[in-house]
Amino acid sequence: MLSILDDIIKNNALTEDAIAYVKDNLVVKNVVKGKILQRKGDVLSKGYFVKKGCLRSYTIDEKGKEHIFMFAPEGWIIGDVLAIASLENGCQLFIDAIEDSEIEVFDNAFFSKINAKNTFGIEKLLKRVAVLQKRIIMLMSATAWERYQDFIETYPNIVQRVPQKMIASYLGITPEALSKIRGEKKA
Repeated sequence: MLSILDDIIKNNALTEDAIAYVKDNLVVKNVVKGKILQRKGDVLSKGYFVKKGCLRSYTIDEKGKEHIFMFAPEGWIIGDVLAIASLENGCQLFIDAIEDSEIEVFDNAFFSKINAKNTFGIEKLLKRVAVLQKRIIMLMSATAWERYQDFIETYPNIVQRVPQKMIASYLGITPEALSKIRGEKKA
């Protein structure tokens, strides 16, 4: 499986110092399903490149309801962008493994250390921003069925791997409402 270092080297002309930094500071971990990697309020945030498995980021509101922000299957990067960029004091999101996963962990200094003028990650970043922008628009104006269809198109490889209650949380509806719209469209 692709490594974040392989991707960096493939897509950029890096200095030997930058490659050495990545090799010395990138941590590969195997995490079990249910492992919480980051909690809301943590002071330090990390970024995660998913080599195998699936992670998610989410928040929990004052009523205890979980709101899934995004999923990260193989080849995706996930993190709390506001915390990594030091735009917020502390993490705003929880991040956990929803499957046994192999991940590469990096800190918020990672990208600046590999040389900010390199284009590494631009395509991944643009993809993530586009997914988030589309999601915000969908949440403001689309029906639950349209949001579900968009979920299937955005994450075709994890539909069967993610529990229905997590999909419903991501869509902003109850699991019962998700079952209902699935049933109505089959009929």
